[in-house]
Amino acid sequence: MAEILIVEDDPKIAKLLHNHLEKYGYHVTLTEDFDHILELFTKINPDMVLLDVNLPSYDGYYWCRQIRKISTCPILFISARSGEMDQVMALENGGDDFITKPFHYEVVMAKIRSQLRRAYGEYAPKVEERKVELNGLALYMERMEAQMGEKIVTLTKKEAILLETLMKRSPRVVSREVILEKLWDDQSFVDENTLNVNVTRVRKKLQGLGIDDAIETVRGAGYRLVSNWVEAR
Repeated sequence: MAEILIVEDDPKIAKLLHNHLEKYGYHVTLTEDFDHILELFTKINPDMVLLDVNLPSYDGYYWCRQIRKISTCPILFISARSGEMDQVMALENGGDDFITKPFHYEVVMAKIRSQLRRAYGEYAPKVEERKVELNGLALYMERMEAQMGEKIVTLTKKEAILLETLMKRSPRVVSREVILEKLWDDQSFVDENTLNVNVTRVRKKLQGLGIDDAIETVRGAGYRLVSNWVEAR
């Protein structure tokens, strides 16, 4: 059953939604830390997000834009705001639908089922999944997952692009300039250490698959992925 993330700072409404969704068999996660919503999203990789507009620190429109940088999963806004401009803002910032409070739970459930069908079910566009393989290591770009044997790790969008670039050119060296161009549209504002951080993160993800020391730093040139691991059987 689908995994649904609820981003709602009213604990009463959040709990009621949680209980109602679980009653229908969905697996539900409630947001508790509203300053690190994207980190939670990346961790659980939900199939759908129920997102309030009025939130602490940053509003739902901001978080919707952040999620859209790494995922195309359905996002359903639920808000007490009922103005036309609020609904326009929700859709233009990447939302798929908008429900105003107070709401009927059956309407919410119908919209959830509708969005899930469009994204994953009978109405979903039939496209072939993009997959990159190297010596038993499989990278699924649409899922943003890497797999080795039975082990699977979840990647951010930039981690997936970085790993894809290295896998496709392995064992050749990929220059820092090429990688920067792949990861960022405007390289002039990218700190020198930012690429190093992303490479370190990908190394750690590969370690989670049992792959150690596969990404080599070639001084003055760039990085190289050497498939020196043993393919899982």
